[in-house]
Amino acid sequence: MLSLKDIKKDYVVGDSTVSALKGVSIDFRENEFVSILGPSGCGKTTLLNIIGGLDRYTSGDLNINGKSTKDFKDCDWDSYRNHSIGFVFQSYNLIPHQTVLSNVELALTLSGVSKSERRERAVKALEQVGLGDQLHKKPNQMSGGQMQRVAIARALVNEPDILLADEPTGALDTETSVQIMELLKSISKDKLIIMVTHNPELAMKYSSRIIKLLDGKVIDDSDPLDKNVVEPIKKPEKEPTKADKKAAKKERKKLKTSMSFLTALSLSRNNLMTKKARTLLTSFAGSIGIIGIALILSISNGVQLYIDQVQSDTLSSYPLQITKTTASIGEIMNTMAKNHEESGKHDMDKVYSQNAMGEMINTLMEETKVNNLEKFKKYLDDNSDLKDLTSDVQYTYATTLNVFTESDSGVMQVNPSTLLEDMGYMSSTQMEAMSMSGSMGGMGTDVWSEMIDNEELIDKQYDVIAGRLPEKYNEVVLVVDKNNEINDYVLYSLGLLDPSSLNGIVRRAMAGEDISVDSEQHVYTYDELLDLKFKVVPTPYLYKKKDGVWEDMTGDESYMKKAVANGTEISVVGILRPDEDASSASISGAIGYRHDLMTYLIDEVDNSEIVKEQIANPDIDVFTGLKFKTDENVADTDSSSETVSDSTADTESKADKTADSSDTDKKAGLVAGDSSMEIPEGMTEEQYKALMEQSGASDTGELADMGMNAMGSMDMSAIQGGDMSSLTETQKKYIASLSDEQLELMKQMLKEQSDTNADQLANSGKYSTSNYDNNMKTLGYSVVEDPDSINIYPVDFASKEKIIDIIDDYNDSVGEEDKIEYTDYVGLMMSSITSIINAIGYVLIAFVAISLVVSSIMIGIITYISVLERTKEIGILRSIGASKRDISRVFNAETVIVGFVAGALGIIISYLLTIPINMIIAHLTDVPIRASIPVSAAVVLIAISVCLTLIAGLFPSRVAAKKDPVIALRTE
Repeated sequence: MLSLKDIKKDYVVGDSTVSALKGVSIDFRENEFVSILGPSGCGKTTLLNIIGGLDRYTSGDLNINGKSTKDFKDCDWDSYRNHSIGFVFQSYNLIPHQTVLSNVELALTLSGVSKSERRERAVKALEQVGLGDQLHKKPNQMSGGQMQRVAIARALVNEPDILLADEPTGALDTETSVQIMELLKSISKDKLIIMVTHNPELAMKYSSRIIKLLDGKVIDDSDPLDKNVVEPIKKPEKEPTKADKKAAKKERKKLKTSMSFLTALSLSRNNLMTKKARTLLTSFAGSIGIIGIALILSISNGVQLYIDQVQSDTLSSYPLQITKTTASIGEIMNTMAKNHEESGKHDMDKVYSQNAMGEMINTLMEETKVNNLEKFKKYLDDNSDLKDLTSDVQYTYATTLNVFTESDSGVMQVNPSTLLEDMGYMSSTQMEAMSMSGSMGGMGTDVWSEMIDNEELIDKQYDVIAGRLPEKYNEVVLVVDKNNEINDYVLYSLGLLDPSSLNGIVRRAMAGEDISVDSEQHVYTYDELLDLKFKVVPTPYLYKKKDGVWEDMTGDESYMKKAVANGTEISVVGILRPDEDASSASISGAIGYRHDLMTYLIDEVDNSEIVKEQIANPDIDVFTGLKFKTDENVADTDSSSETVSDSTADTESKADKTADSSDTDKKAGLVAGDSSMEIPEGMTEEQYKALMEQSGASDTGELADMGMNAMGSMDMSAIQGGDMSSLTETQKKYIASLSDEQLELMKQMLKEQSDTNADQLANSGKYSTSNYDNNMKTLGYSVVEDPDSINIYPVDFASKEKIIDIIDDYNDSVGEEDKIEYTDYVGLMMSSITSIINAIGYVLIAFVAISLVVSSIMIGIITYISVLERTKEIGILRSIGASKRDISRVFNAETVIVGFVAGALGIIISYLLTIPINMIIAHLTDVPIRASIPVSAAVVLIAISVCLTLIAGLFPSRVAAKKDPVIALRTE
């Protein structure tokens, strides 16, 4: 089974060579108790180490089961020690920080035995040596004999073929020595036991064979293997098949030893637990760098969160805006600057004019263009990346939101607000300009504004202090400031304070009059504000058709009362207050409404009668009945034709209505019951008589007089439209007296009169001063697919840059006429702040990282000290079959544990330090910065700590792996 053939072992000591073994040849039986005797230095232990695979022979051969070991690799020797050899040492060589059970189990962990089987076999081995009740004791809690029994149990647990005992009783008393020898003798019945001893009496008493060595040679063998015994002739071995080779390879792989990383962690953890104070101090030293970086990251993260909030809030107020008609402000500024630089190239002996105004106008004309928003909107709607980059994409339209309130004194226009104009502060043109400024993120005059369609962002920017957020198109919210106050401008605009008290106040003040303004602080309950109601009236419903043209009725109080009464009711359903940490707000007005209110309004406008009429007659001005002026129709008229204004056309159209009206007058007389009237053209005598009989004209002279008087001042459009509310009681009584035929005749008359009037105006040779587009804009006509402007709200500045890239990609894909010009109101206002903060953070981290590197080097030194301290453990592990890689893994595991503890300790301390840091920041500044360590950063820092300590421990672990197991076992 085991055969040594001319084994020699030489040691090089300095310049000389020492021969420990000089050609030893011994054959061993499968089961016998062999004792090797000899004086110190004769080579006994060297021979035992070579047989056990701990040391390598210089020459000769060691055959195991007929197989030579000359070509054995390190892994083969590791497997041999683990599966075939069991060591029992004089000094026991137990790992002190492991329990008895763990010491015995250790060899099995290298064999890949499952946990349950490992535990079962270890307990059985300990019971076999009489220690079944000592499983959880540490070696230092046991006697010498008990520790030797544990060593024997460890040697037996893997069921080896050979048990090697090096002076197993050398450190024991006589009684214990006998017990150990008896135990070994009983084991020798089934196994080969080779024992090295100085005690010839024990050898003679318990051994079945004694071999004596002297000066590295065998000088005596009491029971050598008989060479004359004829071994049975073995059948010649067949050439191994592919299946045989595969099975052999699988078996070798199965026998290969390997320590799991969990086992390595367990060994290192137990070792570190024996040195708790040093481990904690080492970990704390390693955590200093982590603490520094974590605190920098926490403050940087707090600042970054604040910047992100400012960015989000700012960009929700100042979006990227793309209007139908726009000018590149950047290009204008660059051109004007360039022109300014080029000026001044003249002599300095005179004063010269500078063409600033001309350059500005020329530049403005050159840089102004019309954007095709309909095509661009479709591009944005089809872009899937835009959703992640924006808080909202808002489409605005030219449709005016006309909002009114009703009171006992009449109706009041709330939006667009006319308060400043009524005060005499500015003209209607200035009011319109300010309103446009408000739509672009500036301070406008209107208190109604569209909410951003991003409820999550609104929740971050506002607190709902009463009610709820709007859910329907006819629901709005009221916005108060951070002090729960509402500007009195808003109160006057909404009608909560009487705006009539401010009429002309600016003019009167400038004229030197004594004026007084209500300065009392008014208080409103939440319920009072939530009870506010408003009415929305689409612009077309503010016009009424009269005599074939549409007349603005905003000056007619009775008409406006009815129009407002029939308007869409809008309810205030919630009150919002800006969040105390919000740096900006997305709702620019005091009343915030949903986008679908505008969608509803667009639909109402598009389906109105006046808009349909204007669309059906694109060449006729519905407000004047005149044709729009074009190059073609102007060329067709003579030089005397003139263009008239709306008011002039209206006056002249009324004068033209008297022409050719005799037939209309006849019909009017019939309706009134006047039998003296001639038969109107187009009516037969029979129809005339039937109508007169039906009206009772023969005896209704009084009614006829009343009818003529009534029709003289009657609003005929009221009859045509079926609206009798504007008629007097006399007119209503008269209308009620008419038969259906007479009423129908009246409507026919009115239609003919209206058509005649419109035809006369259209063919009068005069032209409207307006045009089709202006009329549609006045009426608030819009197409959902073709917005008036597009507001893109980026999530942050990085997203804004990506959105600009998307716009650039669009411009690259379309022709020159479809390229988009946009306005970036925020620009580079804050875009560099993040870069500055990051740069500062990186510099600070770089400085602190130096301490992290230093602490890692220190941990590497501590690990090297641990290698020196655990040198004997290295030898023990190698003796039971651990490979060099396994040894390296043990110390790598130790550095991982130290690195993890250092990282975790650093994060915990950093988290605790952020509490006073935040208190100091809150005390010193009003900026809502909250230092906090992101979870991801904490995980990364711990991982960095582990990686750095692991790297720092690579050298010590490599040193440990290279240690000679024989020398390591001799270390105390």
